[in-house]
Amino acid sequence: MDLKDRVAVVTGAASGIGRASARAFRERGAQVAVLDVNAAGAQAAAKEIGGLAVPCDVANESAVEAAVATIEKSLGPIDLFFNNAGVATGGDPLTTPIEVWNAQWQINLMSHVYAIRAVLPGMLERGSGYLVHTASMAGILTSAGNATYAVTKHAVVGLAEWMSIMYHDRGIRVSLLAPLGVRTPMLGPVDSAFARNAAGPIKEPEEVAQQVVDAIAEERFLILTDPIAQKWMNNKNSDLERWLEGMRRLQKTMDAEARR
Repeated sequence: MDLKDRVAVVTGAASGIGRASARAFRERGAQVAVLDVNAAGAQAAAKEIGGLAVPCDVANESAVEAAVATIEKSLGPIDLFFNNAGVATGGDPLTTPIEVWNAQWQINLMSHVYAIRAVLPGMLERGSGYLVHTASMAGILTSAGNATYAVTKHAVVGLAEWMSIMYHDRGIRVSLLAPLGVRTPMLGPVDSAFARNAAGPIKEPEEVAQQVVDAIAEERFLILTDPIAQKWMNNKNSDLERWLEGMRRLQKTMDAEARR
C-alpha cells in the first residue's frame, strides 16, 4: 500500500513505536489519527505531525466505535488501522490477580478485535484496507517472567494470521509486528536483567517505524526487528525440546541476577 493520501490510524500513539509510526506515516503523505488513552500525549503527538488527536480507551468497544466515527467524519474512510496499544503488566499465574489478566486481555487482544469490527465492514465494501497488529516476539516465542503478556501476545499472532488467511482475497492486507527489545517505556531500563538477557538487540522506535512502513509498502505479513529473531524462531521450530531447555536456562540466569 502506498501511504500517500491514505487515512491511517495508530493506537498507543502518544509514545514509543506508535508515535514514531504516526510520524513516519505522515512523512509519507498519510492523514494520521493519533489514538491514546493518554489524552495529553495524543494531543502532543498529533500537534507534532499535524494529525488528528482522538483520546480513546481501546479496551472499550464503544469508545473504539466512537473514535472511528470521529475519524471518518473528519478525515474520511479509514484505509489503514495500526493496532499498536499494549501493556505488559502481570507475571506468574499464581500471583497475578485475575483482574490484571482480564484488563490485559482487553487491551492487548480485544482492542484489536474491536478495531476490526469497527473498520473491516467499510474496508470490505471498498475492496481494500490494511490492518497492522503489534504483537511481540513474546507472542511467537514467549516472554521470560510474564505469562500474562506472553499469552495475550500469542493470541494477537493467532488473530493476525487468521485475518490474513481469511480476508486476503477480499482486498484486505495484514501485517504482524513482532518486535524484540525496543527503547520505549514498556521495555524499562536497558540495563535490566530482561533487557540484557532476553530482549535481543534493542532498537529505537524510529527504526521500527521504518520497518513497519517498508512492510506496508511491500504488503508483507511478518515484521521482525532484527535478523536474530528469525534464528530463534527456527531454533524453536526445529527442536522444541531443546528450545524449551534453553529457555529454562535463560530463566535461571535471570533469576540469579535478580537475587544479587
